[in-house]
Amino acid sequence: MTEKRVTKGRIYITATFNNTLVTITDDHGNTLCWGTSGSSGFKGSRKSTPFAATSAVERVINQAKTKGLIEAQCFIKGPGPGRDAALRVLRTSGIRIPLIADVTPMPHNGCRPKKRRRV
Repeated sequence: MTEKRVTKGRIYITATFNNTLVTITDDHGNTLCWGTSGSSGFKGSRKSTPFAATSAVERVINQAKTKGLIEAQCFIKGPGPGRDAALRVLRTSGIRIPLIADVTPMPHNGCRPKKRRRV
């Protein structure tokens, strides 16, 4: 089986309060490589740090570069602490990024609140 060479792709970063997930896909949405703060060797509360997010993004970007990635659009989701740190690493990685989009889901009035507590 030969490895696919991809020059254009997409980077999806999900920054939760407990972890940071990074997935790199081609233009059709097929996953090329992925990684998390946990898979980079961090455990427990250290997974949620910006440093863990940077090491996860660096690791995944290096894998993608070996597959030939040159240009990628970036989609960031979530409010976690690894969000800005991940963007900083992307800027210095050498991959051309024409688009950075925030795709965090926002409720348009949301679900109904819980009944008021009576004491």
